[in-house]
Amino acid sequence: MNSTLSLSSPFSPSISTLSPSLSPFSLSNGDVGALRKRLKDTAETLIIGGGCVGVSLAYHLAKLGQKDVVLLEKSELTAGSTWHAAGLTTYYHPGINLKKIHYYSIKLYEQLEAETGQAVGFHQPGSIRIASTVSRVDEMKYQMTRTHWHSTPQFLISPEEVQELCPLLNMDKVLAGLHTPGDGHIDPYSLTMALAAGARMHGAHIYNPAPVTGLFPTPDGKWDVHTPHGTIRANRVVNAAGFWAREVGQMIGLEHPTIPVHHQYVVTATVAEVKALKKELPVIRDLEGSYYLRQERDGLLFGPYEKQEKMVLQDSWVTDGVPPGFGKELFESDLDRIMDHVEMAMEMVPVLKHADIINIVSGPITYTPDLLPMVGPHQGVQNYWTAIGFGYGIIHAGGVGKFLSDWILSGEPPYDLIECDPNRYSKWTTVPFMCAKARESYGFNNLVGYPKEERFAGRPTSRVSGVYELLKEKGSMGFHAGWEQPHYFYKPGDDVRYRPSFKRTNWFGPVGRECQLVMEKVGVIDLSPFGKFMVKGKDSHKLLDRLFANTLPKVGLTNISHMLTPRGHVYAELTITQLAPGEFMLITGSGSELHDLRWIERERTDGGYDVDISNVTDGIGVLGVAGPNSRRVLQKLTSEDMSDGAFRFLHCKSIELADIPLRATRISYTGELGWELYMDMPKMEAVYQAIMEAGQEEGIDNFGTYAMASLRLEKGFRGWGAEMNCDTNPLEAGLDYFIKLNKPADFVGKQALLEIKSQGLTRNLAYLTMDTDDVDPEGNETIWHNGKVVGNTTSGAYSYTTRKSLAFGYLPTHLATIGQNVEVELLGRKYPATVVQEPLVQTEPTRTRLQKKSRGGA
Repeated sequence: MNSTLSLSSPFSPSISTLSPSLSPFSLSNGDVGALRKRLKDTAETLIIGGGCVGVSLAYHLAKLGQKDVVLLEKSELTAGSTWHAAGLTTYYHPGINLKKIHYYSIKLYEQLEAETGQAVGFHQPGSIRIASTVSRVDEMKYQMTRTHWHSTPQFLISPEEVQELCPLLNMDKVLAGLHTPGDGHIDPYSLTMALAAGARMHGAHIYNPAPVTGLFPTPDGKWDVHTPHGTIRANRVVNAAGFWAREVGQMIGLEHPTIPVHHQYVVTATVAEVKALKKELPVIRDLEGSYYLRQERDGLLFGPYEKQEKMVLQDSWVTDGVPPGFGKELFESDLDRIMDHVEMAMEMVPVLKHADIINIVSGPITYTPDLLPMVGPHQGVQNYWTAIGFGYGIIHAGGVGKFLSDWILSGEPPYDLIECDPNRYSKWTTVPFMCAKARESYGFNNLVGYPKEERFAGRPTSRVSGVYELLKEKGSMGFHAGWEQPHYFYKPGDDVRYRPSFKRTNWFGPVGRECQLVMEKVGVIDLSPFGKFMVKGKDSHKLLDRLFANTLPKVGLTNISHMLTPRGHVYAELTITQLAPGEFMLITGSGSELHDLRWIERERTDGGYDVDISNVTDGIGVLGVAGPNSRRVLQKLTSEDMSDGAFRFLHCKSIELADIPLRATRISYTGELGWELYMDMPKMEAVYQAIMEAGQEEGIDNFGTYAMASLRLEKGFRGWGAEMNCDTNPLEAGLDYFIKLNKPADFVGKQALLEIKSQGLTRNLAYLTMDTDDVDPEGNETIWHNGKVVGNTTSGAYSYTTRKSLAFGYLPTHLATIGQNVEVELLGRKYPATVVQEPLVQTEPTRTRLQKKSRGGA
């Protein structure tokens, strides 16, 4: 290493987990000190864990007026990951919904000291993310259009502006910077103590040392929480136990997919050039170097994210548990492991070459497989919530505390945050998968974040369909809630490499080919990842009539229905088929399987309905067969009359196909003539092969989810999670046809929706065509009009039928009119867009109906 950077005061290994000695803050195994006040007997909400996230939740619940808020901390507040965190705070997040969490956190931290009288050590010098490659500049442009319609202040700045803000940088490789004023860092210990002071001020009760030794559900849905000091009866429990969260979950039979990761950061002594600065340096994130750097007094602090082959998991804690007494300890530091990043930091910030290291902190932080926390109520366990898996707990703490408090008090999430739903994981999330993904997520922390990104570690899981082995080498597989599902398929001569891009890339041609296949011939798609539930019992009709805003279908029929929240927003979209009197099959998207199931189960419990609900997702395979030749192909394999008159749109029948019993529903998310076939998973391969063989004369072939997405946009089909979610009501989303406000049942959200309708809408979903070049919208881009931000896209794609880019987007009502011209920002450029009548391409049932009408009129 060509530098004089030295370790002037080696960090003592005596407080690492390799030594039996404990820090002065720790409790030895089995030694639980006395409480300073009597333990309460009851709690409305009991929070397990006194890190910044748990304490923030206690603060917000109490401030919002909930009585009997109790927090139990096993040793002392901040023990675990909070106390040693680097304390970075940023408005920036590459996703959409978590921007709201970050924004709220910073605004809270700005005023917390004035509210509580407790200093928090909040510094806000701003931050700069450094771009030193062309792809990184594109990523920043991509992120700018996803930020303009939010409140976050963020600017793409030139190298000259970067140098002005941070004069210590070597500018040789700097192409641009993403500047976020208001970013900075906060003292984690002081932040937690201020939140605790605020929580107590509003009436919350915080107990420590008070380890939880057992969790026991009661028949009425409450919890008996055992501690060495006694038992508390709680109406709900929130697991906010940091890297102990897995052990808390195991008390009630859950295996939360969280694992501690060794994260190191380095602190230097005073650096003369830093001390001479007139103002604090902005926080620097050198993305190619994969490290962050900030000022620490008159020195510097920098922390790297090693590549996955070098990073260290504390996987022994997964199998053996956290060592007793571990609380404010650290791991043995390992400077050699991060030396590549140290050298890159010295190249970017040359003053580091002559700096002395006074401390190397190596502590545990908790990762989930996808790096996102698990926030919300858990499916299958009544009144058990989680706030765990925070790799960035300091910036998430404030916003998550508010988000969960609002949800607990109102009965619904205040906004969409499904990417953090704890129910996105299930039994398929094994320990080997979790470890592989945690390594990948940590090592990929600062890689360029492309749209349609795929990550391949730990795949496949146990969730593979009956045709996976047949298809896995024929196309590009996507990962959906543990499932492998084809995105698109290869043909000889295609570029089959994984080549993510912000522009059209190697999948663009194959997807067009598949769209043409479905429009002109017949295609087959694997739809097995759909979530599938069976609902039956004495009160099944009453339960579903209460949950869904549409009328229930008659026996043998299917419809599209929506579950709404109490304030009239769209919680979920499902298809419902009544298979027999009182027996229903419910189908939802792969990403919302347990999210939807939990909502249904909760209503069953709260309403006391006599209903049996079973999740049959993994046992049933699904094939979609779509295109003008689909009927002809299927008719070859069954004696059932598949004609239009005998098997009508949205009808469902039990049939035999190639002598295999299955259920067939005439529906297709491509909007073309098609069927969905539901069969036992072991029979799926035989059904698929029979269909492919029967369809040779009709030109049958495979198609994937990319083509389906393009075709559904051409037909004007809305998608849950895009055009509708917990942030939107069904009227502004144009779902009026599916909402039966006049049905007798008082469905959830009905009264709120009537109020929304009476007040009138302020925005509407608009259907846009765009003139682009080699880039297409995908959703969450900013929409402009007359130089002002007026809305955002929700989804987008290229229409191969009309040869135009399409997008849905929300606009103010006065702009959501046919013929209105706006602009959509893509990669730093504003493209002309026009609001048009939807759809651009009529669905097959509509075309058939119009043709019959035309023939009748003639």
